Amino acid sequence: MPLDKGKHVVEEIEGIRCSIVEKGVSAERLPFIREILEYNKYEVKVSEDKRETEEAPVTYTVGVTDLLFNVVIAIYQLRLKLKDGRIVSPAYWNQWTGKIDNKYWRYRRKGTQTIEVPDTFE
Repeated sequence: MPLDKGKHVVEEIEGIRCSIVEKGVSAERLPFIREILEYNKYEVKVSEDKRETEEAPVTYTVGVTDLLFNVVIAIYQLRLKLKDGRIVSPAYWNQWTGKIDNKYWRYRRKGTQTIEVPDTFE
């Protein structure tokens, strides 16, 4: 679930009701999300999504067993941390940048590129 959608979705993964963190996650992004959530003491559940064709890439649905967890709220309230103590920013969560910058309004997506907009108020 991208950070621009605030809907809280609960589904069953592996027979356990979970708050859905993100759907359609690629195999490359899965370890990134899992590492952040497990470090922050959430029990992560993953299920493989159904593919429409055999040629379609494999995607996953990621959830946590904490039914009150909402990824949008957790990111914007700066609740998630990395192993080195830095806070996960929205741009870092979306993997738009490797830099931690909590001024999330600085980053815009244009196609597949991330654009850093200079802050004119500093």
